[in-house]
Amino acid sequence: MFLTISTTGTPERPATDLGFLLHKHPDNAQRFSTSYGTAHVLYPEATAERCTAALLLEVDPVALVRRGKGKGRGGAPDAALAQYVNDRPYAASSLLVVALSAVFSSAMKGQCAARPGLPAEARPLRVEVPALPARGGAGVVRALFEPLGWTVTAEPVPLDERFPEWGDSRYVRLELEAEGLTVAEALRHLYVLLPVLDDAKHYWVSSDEVDKLLRAGEGWLPGHPEQKLITSRYLSRRWSLTREAMERLELARLAETDDIAVEQIDNAVDEETDTEEKPVPLAVLRRDAILAALHAAGASRVLDLGCGQGQLVQAMLKDTRFTEIVGVDVSIRALTIASRRLKLDRMGERQAARVQLLQGSLAYTDRRLKGYDAAVLSEVIEHLDLPRLPALEYAVFGSARPRTVLVTTPNVEYNVRWETLPAGHSRHGDHRFEWTREEFRAWARKVAERHGYDVEFTPVGLDDPEVGPPTQMAVFTLATNATGTTGTPNAKEEKAA
Repeated sequence: MFLTISTTGTPERPATDLGFLLHKHPDNAQRFSTSYGTAHVLYPEATAERCTAALLLEVDPVALVRRGKGKGRGGAPDAALAQYVNDRPYAASSLLVVALSAVFSSAMKGQCAARPGLPAEARPLRVEVPALPARGGAGVVRALFEPLGWTVTAEPVPLDERFPEWGDSRYVRLELEAEGLTVAEALRHLYVLLPVLDDAKHYWVSSDEVDKLLRAGEGWLPGHPEQKLITSRYLSRRWSLTREAMERLELARLAETDDIAVEQIDNAVDEETDTEEKPVPLAVLRRDAILAALHAAGASRVLDLGCGQGQLVQAMLKDTRFTEIVGVDVSIRALTIASRRLKLDRMGERQAARVQLLQGSLAYTDRRLKGYDAAVLSEVIEHLDLPRLPALEYAVFGSARPRTVLVTTPNVEYNVRWETLPAGHSRHGDHRFEWTREEFRAWARKVAERHGYDVEFTPVGLDDPEVGPPTQMAVFTLATNATGTTGTPNAKEEKAA
């Protein structure tokens, strides 16, 4: 990775003042250790008329993989091969700006002990980055830098110069020129905007990144026309951090407009008397949605298929409208925990008559499951390998054939809203797949058509306008004219039946 900063000067105001501003003497080549390699600072030219400082970062690919494990898609991309074959050692990214901050920390703060007045002086500046990943292309580069006073040249890099028909890559050769900026301002612009253009970070983004963004963005980010894009990308699209940053930026803008301190505006909330309600857990919202759907269907005899540790069974037992509740799970351990949760050994006779726990596999037909009003498959199907879904489908819809079947499963599109979920990961280590809304609906409609059911869909949890709800639920209702199933059991299913 390579980046240069140049300035011009006169005998009265020599360009070599850049050495004072960066706290690096032009006559010396210096090296600094970083977590991912070695940073070098050198001056290809240093005269009174023109001075150029270069930052070269040599990335250690082995350290990149070892230290990047599980810390975000910038340092350890999702694909295993991409951990070793990627652009991180060559293209400007968060690796470079971390080195920039470490090597030029005093310059970024506008400090110069030897000449205190020098950092506040604007000077002609030129910045060059030979290889910059730019998600959105040259147009986004200009939209980010031009409002800050830079003249931007962003030349797209072709995929292969020998084959122009292949088009351009996502990289640009960046040249920035400005007359009215200080070195500190230029460094802060680069610190924020280079990783924004790359749209990835090599480390996990935590809450302290908001403070880093606001410090580096002081004086220019509150009024930037692309503030929302910058904030969202810099914080790796973590929704709560982006919201916090946007709120604090708006306070900073208002304070600057009124020429008062931020603290004088942000004084309305007394933390000791804060009565903000905590969000309801998704598991509770899911159970409430299932119970409401069962009530709407008029179900009184219910199967909880894949009942796990019995949370839904416990909730149904509290409602006298459910006269018979059967929990089924393949795991003896889960059924043992469910039995303890329900206190079956101490349950009264009348209450015990309403509930039953059975061991069974949903991949096989089971005569015990026939004749019920409703069956619930809550967060179950995603734990099966896809080739086994047809067996479950027949066992539930073809053999047991309850009047109503409720199926809930995660909506993979919502995963980007989970702050602690790394990109490309499932919500649970045992999930064999997670479907988009359209994939789930396509599957459900085919199941309904094959087995004589009607199906409707309802969101569970906050229905995000962009990515939908966190959980999706399908409500299957046996069609009034349905006489049987078009599915055919396999030999194992016939034997089990």
